[in-house]
Amino acid sequence: MKEEYLRWFSPNLSRDFEMLTFGHSGYPIILFPTSQGRYYENKDFQLINSVQHFIEDGLVKIFCPDSIDSLSWYNHTVPPALRVKNHQSYERMLLDEVVPKALSETDKNKVVVAGCSFGGYHAANFAFKHPELVSHLFSMSGVFDIRNQLDGFYNDDVYFNNPVDYLPHANNTELWNLKIVLGSAERDVCRYDNENLSSILYHKGMSHWLDIRHDTDHDWVVWREQFPCYLGKLYY
Repeated sequence: MKEEYLRWFSPNLSRDFEMLTFGHSGYPIILFPTSQGRYYENKDFQLINSVQHFIEDGLVKIFCPDSIDSLSWYNHTVPPALRVKNHQSYERMLLDEVVPKALSETDKNKVVVAGCSFGGYHAANFAFKHPELVSHLFSMSGVFDIRNQLDGFYNDDVYFNNPVDYLPHANNTELWNLKIVLGSAERDVCRYDNENLSSILYHKGMSHWLDIRHDTDHDWVVWREQFPCYLGKLYY
């Protein structure tokens, strides 16, 4: 399985940025880490190994970008407005630096976005804001309401990064072309978030699969079972 470590200076973040990639061809998958996780987290917790055969067979190429959650949503040392601004810089970095690289290296015109827990938030928020760039969204135990990270602060920037707020009113026609899986677990602390988002998608007429695994928890064991199952939907 081909693995590559990348580090470059990001003009959008004004700092060096790191990413791991796995594979050589296939669907480009941007796989986000969990809350404040690093670019190597999905490898360390064996999520990459769970889909090794997809990678080795050239069916997918996975891009694991670093997060800057500790500077944005989880940075309680700065005002909430700045936390959101920092996230917006991260989003611009994805748009200008990560997505173009993923598309050029796989000769595709759309990416797949995925993530576990808070990585599910990043994947969903990016997909719903930029559906013209995304073919599939695979969220595993995602959280979709960001307001708990902002100490009661709310403005337009928060609104447009809070899927449960802006999605009901979004009208980009590409939204209805998204292939969406919301994975969760019976005892998942994020189960309500997934059921709530599923209800929003249902009322918008957006096709999706709400996959709640029986007798399971918010845990990597579940995500390692779900991820290969979801990747299989790219081809079968």
